[in-house]
Amino acid sequence: MKEIIFLIEDDPDGGYNAEGLGYSIFTQGDTVKELKENILDALKCHFDDERDIPKIVIKEKRGRK
Repeated sequence: MKEIIFLIEDDPDGGYNAEGLGYSIFTQGDTVKELKENILDALKCHFDDERDIPKIVIKEKRGRK
């Protein structure tokens, strides 16, 4: 099964940013819960068929609190 890695970083203005590495997928959220929901929404927009959505792997940038 394919995987898509999302790099999660703190946003300097508050909240979180996520980038799908190797894909043109970017999203943000005020909370981790909102960010995860936004990642799923972004994937549904990026892939025409939900069956094509790869497994999601979350990686946090080092230095996060």
